[in-house]
Amino acid sequence: MVAVALVLVTASAIAIHLLTTRSKKKSKVPPGSLGLPVIGHTLGFLRSLRGNTSDRWIQDRINRYGPVSKLSLFCTPTVLLAGGPAANKMLFFSGMLRQRQARSVHRIIGEKSILDLHGDEHCRIRGALMEFLKPDMLREYVGRVDAKVRQHLEEKWYGRSTVTVQPLMRQLTFEVITSLLFGLEAGAERDALAEDLVRMLEGMFSIAVNLPLTRFSRSLKASRRVRQLLEGITVDKQAKLRHGKASPNNDLITRLLSLTDQQGNQLLTNQEIVENSMVALIAGHDSTSVLITFMVRQLANDPVNLARMVQEQQEIAKNKAHGEPLAWEDLTKMKFTWRVAQETLRLVPPLFGSFRTAIQDMEFKGYCIPKGWQVYLSSTGTHMDPTIFHEPAKFDPSRFESAMPPCSFMAFGGGPTICPGMEFAKMGTLVTMHHLVTHFKWKLCCKENTYARDPFPAALHGLPIKLEQYM
Repeated sequence: MVAVALVLVTASAIAIHLLTTRSKKKSKVPPGSLGLPVIGHTLGFLRSLRGNTSDRWIQDRINRYGPVSKLSLFCTPTVLLAGGPAANKMLFFSGMLRQRQARSVHRIIGEKSILDLHGDEHCRIRGALMEFLKPDMLREYVGRVDAKVRQHLEEKWYGRSTVTVQPLMRQLTFEVITSLLFGLEAGAERDALAEDLVRMLEGMFSIAVNLPLTRFSRSLKASRRVRQLLEGITVDKQAKLRHGKASPNNDLITRLLSLTDQQGNQLLTNQEIVENSMVALIAGHDSTSVLITFMVRQLANDPVNLARMVQEQQEIAKNKAHGEPLAWEDLTKMKFTWRVAQETLRLVPPLFGSFRTAIQDMEFKGYCIPKGWQVYLSSTGTHMDPTIFHEPAKFDPSRFESAMPPCSFMAFGGGPTICPGMEFAKMGTLVTMHHLVTHFKWKLCCKENTYARDPFPAALHGLPIKLEQYM
């Protein structure tokens, strides 16, 4: 095992050396250093994320080397961009950059996920996913989401004086997603999937060397079990569709299985369906649960915005019969609530940044970005830029009353690769917040109001709150 590790380290060091020496004659690479062999700056970067000091870590490099600098993250030479409209536009729209996740993400999820595809292949997968995630389809599922939220609150919130928000929101969003995406309801399979999802996420951003007892090794094993479960579900649904025992609109997997190309063949392979279902599970589960958790945190100490939000939601509630579920038309009236959500995402983006890979040598601000290098752009660098957002540290939902400047709001990415599940996340968030603010008041239990990332934002102690139910 040690010999294998040494071979991997040596091979990676040679690859990085080749990548860093090519193209120097054409143009200078950005200033900076690549740090330790293979590991580079990965451990320091991950420590800063888990200690909630990543903004300072990145700013220190910007102060030292300028707005464009080099480093090494996740075993790959990387160009760090400080942010700003020009950098954001290049990241999201340049044809010389392609989506490419960290090596650890690629190995855990697979090579056929939308996170790593480019050009026509990306468009094909994205188009297929949008057949389920587009608003015309999602409007049919609002009632099911509403029922899940009501059931969750009845079982986990009503009658309690304190609750811990983030683990409960993870549980709720997991139940919604596994039901709507996979048709998987309560039982041993879903419980096993929940446990493996947690393990899989632990090593999502780590050094991708498969050694025993490492985060990456545990995540890789968990991802194999998740893949095996989803493969079994896919094959089972395939058979049911073939025999007319399932509807194409039952869930995401049946929808993807039912799509065909011009020759009448299944549009996506089973591998593509499984790996993109894994992406949907991870993205939908953590982005939505993080957003709701930090909206609850913000509103606990923000009586002005809470009052406006309660008023908006009570106007909707008074026009509903007792027990009547929310409908898509109700969600369209929740404009202020969604602005609160957007401002929360600006200040606490679920993802710490965006990665791309140069598919050819390119230049930016006079520096060469060699082919094969990563480009990393921090979300906070843009979201806290005072030239884009006036008084960026201030919580101000009114910013979103008018359209944002292009490439300035990165919570869902941007350009052709903008998150296809954005409307799905919006639907779950609005339904949940409607029921929370119309049935409960709350106060924070912890005076210290901090969070860390691992890799998604995690509130201190899971955000325990004192709960009071409206009579």
